Amino acid sequence: MNIDFNKGNGLIPVIIQDKITLQVLMLGYMNEKAYNKTVSEQKVTFFSRTKNRLWTKGESSGNFLQVKNIQLDCDDDTLLIQVKPDGPTCHTGSVSCFNTKTSKGFLYQLEQTIHERINENIETSYTNKLYQRGINKVAQKVGEEAVELVIEAKDNNTDLFKNEAADLLYHFLILLKAKGVTLNEVEVILKERT
Repeated sequence: MNIDFNKGNGLIPVIIQDKITLQVLMLGYMNEKAYNKTVSEQKVTFFSRTKNRLWTKGESSGNFLQVKNIQLDCDDDTLLIQVKPDGPTCHTGSVSCFNTKTSKGFLYQLEQTIHERINENIETSYTNKLYQRGINKVAQKVGEEAVELVIEAKDNNTDLFKNEAADLLYHFLILLKAKGVTLNEVEVILKERT
């Protein structure tokens, strides 16, 4: 990666984004040493302008930012680092330093949780128990939830309708896992249709 540290007098801006939800978590700055440490340890390290030293995010809180992907912008002077946060990113306890709380991207977090429960074979997990019963039982459950959603759609109770829609989405994600398909792959097809 050919990063131009000279444009910013040795520092470049770094945008930190959650790899799963795509939510922007924070902005920091790196010098070349911070970048090299980030790459070698796979934990985001900044150059702190106030402390005038390298600072690994999470070194005091334990809320490290695990590096998943690093991209350089078209001018070679800004990085986008996608991470898996070990906890809240902001020192205030918020998910994002921009004080935003969003449910956008949550389906990807839920998909990840479903994968973990199944891949780790968590025996007490409803998700894992259903998955272990096989594709026919998973597909049957999706069908049941779809019928329940249609029934609630005909009535006027919005809360029940939303709950059935949530049940359907949840079981649909389990079915995707059972078929070896990701939510992103489905999104790509929908995007191609527009």
